[in-house]
Amino acid sequence: MYTHKPILLVEDDRVDALTVKRALKELRVSNPLHLAGNGEEALNYLRDPDREKPFIILLDINMPRMNGLEFLNIIKQDAQLKSIPVVVLTTSRDEQDKYTSFNLSVAGYMIKPVDYIQFLETVRTIKIYWTLSEYPFKDSA
Repeated sequence: MYTHKPILLVEDDRVDALTVKRALKELRVSNPLHLAGNGEEALNYLRDPDREKPFIILLDINMPRMNGLEFLNIIKQDAQLKSIPVVVLTTSRDEQDKYTSFNLSVAGYMIKPVDYIQFLETVRTIKIYWTLSEYPFKDSA
């Protein structure tokens, strides 16, 4: 892994969260994984001065209270948070969701496959992305 900084998973579906956790474990990703059930919880996590900022956010779109697009709109206007790479990991195939996400500077938009093997390959692709990417912050690990 690029760093030992945490990964923030913003996901309201418990089964999907467990699937991401399983895939990361299978891919031997040792970074701590923090789960937020919606955008509000994720913002609280990110704004907590006692928590280390994640180096990547995996974001669902369709969530209660504050959905993924509302969350993206807020963090991309925040000077302290806007440089954290966000990969949308969602079931939404809606073209407007894709357009809005990329307008809000996401690093990628990936559809969650139903099949676990395909899901694992999607997570592997995300892992390759963050392993090869150069980040605009110092690695404190």
